[in-house]
Amino acid sequence: MKRILLVILMLFVALAAHATVRVVTTLPDLADFAQQVGGDKVKVDFIVRGNQNPHFVDVKPSYMMKLKSADVFLMIGMELEMWAPQIIDGSRNDKLDVVDLSKAVAKREVPARVDASQGDVHRFGNPHYWLDPRNVKTILEEIVAALARASPGDEQYFKANAETYLKKLDAKIAQWETTMKPFRGAKLITFHKSWTYFAHWLGLDIVDQVEPKPGIQPSPGHTAELIRKVRGGNIKAIIVEPFYDTSAPEQIARSSGAKVLRLTTSVGGVEEAKDYISMMEYNIATLSAALK
Repeated sequence: MKRILLVILMLFVALAAHATVRVVTTLPDLADFAQQVGGDKVKVDFIVRGNQNPHFVDVKPSYMMKLKSADVFLMIGMELEMWAPQIIDGSRNDKLDVVDLSKAVAKREVPARVDASQGDVHRFGNPHYWLDPRNVKTILEEIVAALARASPGDEQYFKANAETYLKKLDAKIAQWETTMKPFRGAKLITFHKSWTYFAHWLGLDIVDQVEPKPGIQPSPGHTAELIRKVRGGNIKAIIVEPFYDTSAPEQIARSSGAKVLRLTTSVGGVEEAKDYISMMEYNIATLSAALK
């Protein structure tokens, strides 16, 4: 009997050591990264769809249920997901490892002060850092550490998966930089301040936003000013995410000759964006074609 119990105990320990880590992420991009790192040792789900504005999410009981059974919750941080604390609290999961992936990222547009007159300004800087693919290495390091805390015996497996993915991504980064090199210094208008890190990476110049201030809908006066700016500034492209209304951008385009481009900030935002690499591939191909 003791031998049988010992065998059962050893089997239980072995199964526990290789148990699936349950991961929930805020964005589908992070879900892709977690799956790439975790492989067959994780089960991954996410909250926000790629064609949904991640700043504004209606909290649902189903989101709390996702976190209730999760081991790890991955967030962009920097107040992108202002809605996240509510679902964390509602999950009543005291063992949940909540991971802010922005901790080691070099942050841009950190305001000296914040008040209501500035619109929806993030206190800790612009949170759209994942759109510079060079930041993915930092993101993956945090994910590896989080998964290793949940399953220490698999740490080397997670590290090896991350290294394999980063080699693939580095090769794509070199291709993308070559594609965009002729357009360094090109002027753009974006709808929202989502593209700061992307533009800095590629040497693009974002001269203005369709929103007069972050989160504020475009006014007729601001739209008219942008039309004058595009006409006089050799601005060929206006970038709009899938979840924003294109009425004002299309008006600017009709009056100035610029093109409205539907680029996506997240996996699933457009049909072509099946994962992070194909999302970036779509954005680069679409933008470079418009700037020729």
